[in-house]
Amino acid sequence: MPPSSAGPPFEQFLAAAEAVARARPEVDLEMAREVFREAATLLHDGLALDGLDDHDTRAAVAGSCLDLVAVDPGAALRARARAAVEHPGDLHDPDAVSAAYLSAASVLQL
Repeated sequence: MPPSSAGPPFEQFLAAAEAVARARPEVDLEMAREVFREAATLLHDGLALDGLDDHDTRAAVAGSCLDLVAVDPGAALRARARAAVEHPGDLHDPDAVSAAYLSAASVLQL
């Protein structure tokens, strides 16, 4: 997924990679970018975020970025999926966002 066609979600993943590398000195920036670029590509190709509006896409990507660096990313994504429905906050379509998190966990084989 090239950055020019991916738009903001792709940029969010790259920003997350850079934040992880800054926060954790043991993390190589280029390796973090590669891992997050691959995650973004898999989610894009797997249609995990399809059907979400821009607002919910940004929220789902932000949550996914946080969860991908958790000790257990799969458990973190599944917990976030439950929380999206139980405490939707300003999500426009909490059920679709929850499904996107579960789809992300599946696509990324977590």
